[in-house]
Amino acid sequence: MHYLTDRKRVAGLGVAKSGVHHFWVMKISSVALLGLIPLFVFTFGPMLGRPYDEVIAYFSQPFPAIVAGLTILVGFRHFKDGAQVLIEDYVHGWKQRALIIATILLSYTATAVGLFAIARIAL
Repeated sequence: MHYLTDRKRVAGLGVAKSGVHHFWVMKISSVALLGLIPLFVFTFGPMLGRPYDEVIAYFSQPFPAIVAGLTILVGFRHFKDGAQVLIEDYVHGWKQRALIIATILLSYTATAVGLFAIARIAL
């Protein structure tokens, strides 16, 4: 095999051309969560232990509902991308594909349920 060029030797083993995009999506969602998590804690925290009607009235206001919705949306997107990287690094074969699909389904389902709950409260 010494007659193969370096390019021929690594054909099919190079970059998938999506690493930079994935890197930036993870960085942007990390920075977004850096601001959203404290906002969520300070809007959600005062409502812990309050009566049901008071919590519903509070989250029917636009600001707490938007903060909660954005936190759910960005948080589960970040979770999906991070879990996918872990699965790609440590699991191989058909298990890798199955776990990636399961993680994506879990993430989208949790996002949809969370946003639906916030929308039901806010509207």
